[in-house]
Amino acid sequence: MSDIILSKPKLPAGVADAASGILLGLSGGVDSIVLLQLLASPPRPFPALPLRAIHVHHGLDPAADAWATQCQARCDTLGVPLQIVHVAVTHASGLGREAAARAVRHAAFVAALGDGEVLTLAHHRDDQAETFLLRALRASGPDGLAAMAHWRVHANGWLWRPLLTQPRAALLAYANSHQLQWIEDPSNSDSSLDRNFLRQHLMPLLRQRWPHAAAAFAHSAGLCAEATALLDDEDGVALLAAGAGVDTLQVSMLLAQPAPRRARMLRRWCAGLGLAPLPAAGIAAIEADLLQAAADAHAEFAWAGARVRRWRDLLHAGWVREPLPRDWTQAWDGRAPLPLPAGGALQLNGVDQFDAQVRVHARQGGERIVLAGRAHSHALKHVLQEHGVPPWLRERLPLLSSADGVVLAAADRVNSGAFDAWLRNNQASVAWTPWER
Repeated sequence: MSDIILSKPKLPAGVADAASGILLGLSGGVDSIVLLQLLASPPRPFPALPLRAIHVHHGLDPAADAWATQCQARCDTLGVPLQIVHVAVTHASGLGREAAARAVRHAAFVAALGDGEVLTLAHHRDDQAETFLLRALRASGPDGLAAMAHWRVHANGWLWRPLLTQPRAALLAYANSHQLQWIEDPSNSDSSLDRNFLRQHLMPLLRQRWPHAAAAFAHSAGLCAEATALLDDEDGVALLAAGAGVDTLQVSMLLAQPAPRRARMLRRWCAGLGLAPLPAAGIAAIEADLLQAAADAHAEFAWAGARVRRWRDLLHAGWVREPLPRDWTQAWDGRAPLPLPAGGALQLNGVDQFDAQVRVHARQGGERIVLAGRAHSHALKHVLQEHGVPPWLRERLPLLSSADGVVLAAADRVNSGAFDAWLRNNQASVAWTPWER
């Protein structure tokens, strides 16, 4: 039996059966070497799941090749397959070296993680304490102070940190008692990096006065995680009440909530859409400029390629998308889906093809359409407004016209009377996917 007991997760319903394997992030440092030994040696926590490892080669240190070789040798000894991924760390994003390396490393983990695999990382209790302190110094709220989760959904699988309750001293003692060899990264001694400064200077000082400081910080992180879970449940209920659609929220329902709740709702909403984290400046801008804007205003806030806009009583969120090129046109017989140049596609369902070829094109302005039961045509712009199509979606809206230029439909939002009758008679429909999901 090992003298370190891995903290097994309380698996959510269905996870135990759905998990397909364990992918260990192996840096070669003492923490991940100890975790490799524990996962590969009896008693394994999940013996039915295949174990493999991934080493990310950042190329930032002259010894990086030797580190990869050392990781490979250790995995070979234990019979664990190892994937070595070479990455390039740049500072183009404005991140520091430490943050940039972490970003590309986690991107490599996500790319390597198979469906249902459990990404397993060797963070321990001292890491948790340091993360708590760093986030407190950045004035984080309870979500940030919750620090690192022991177990959560991640990419197309899960993330598990089985050593999160273990102090660093216990891992070092285990490594020495089992005569394990590990890599010492010289950058760990660079106290110009925030985490290293905490580790080398602040934490030793705190322990002189409060020997259990790291345990206390880690415990506080756990309490924040519990509070956050309760808040998340309430956020979910509030979002359900305010949601008019997957990517929309009702302004009136948001305003009925207190400001702190609105901030949490907005962050969770954007995260659920897969957008970049909404910054504090975004919360302030939405509060001041969007929620208080007139219903006919086109107020918006953009960040990191994403955008929240207000139109009428709704907030709309999504990635910034290019409009359909004004000069684009394409003949379409309906036999196969029609890809659109700005992303997305049109598809004819229910029948093999149109009776006559149609022309698909971008809006030029001034188009008119004859609706069902109407003798006269109407301005398409006004019809789209009446149907609740927001202005930015109209920019991407493909029109279907007959060979002689008569507007048949605006994607799947509005049909002319004649085209609508044809669809009904043939039990057919046109579906528009505005962009790839």
